[in-house]
Amino acid sequence: MAEPETEARSDVPAAVRTHLAIDAALCGRPLEVGQGRSRVELTPTPSMAADDHGLVHGGFTFSLADYAAMLAVNHPHVVLAAAEVRFLRPTRVGERLVADAVLDDVSAPAGPGDKPWVTVKVRRGDETVFEGRLRCYVPAQHVLEAAP
Repeated sequence: MAEPETEARSDVPAAVRTHLAIDAALCGRPLEVGQGRSRVELTPTPSMAADDHGLVHGGFTFSLADYAAMLAVNHPHVVLAAAEVRFLRPTRVGERLVADAVLDDVSAPAGPGDKPWVTVKVRRGDETVFEGRLRCYVPAQHVLEAAP
């Protein structure tokens, strides 16, 4: 099965090789993508609120961290395999969040069969609101094309 075509978005750095159809409004906008690292920003919208106080549902913060990890690996087939995370502070609608992700071993790009760990911190200004280690997996082919 052929990979579906994805239209290139003008807000995605040319270095991005994975998750090309991500909705930046939901998962974040890449600011930097380099060898073994990335920086992604997200400003949560009212539709991400869990209550009438504007508390952002943690799934959106996790999604931001996940996307940053995928960009740090930056292989077309990378997927998330596991995560060890801590939510340190609540976030509110309208607060700019920035996720920094770094491969544990930035010396070589991940390839098929690799299972790299990525450390991610999400900050609101100077304050860390989320931190974690995400285990990624790089299959030889797209996970939806793999044999059952």
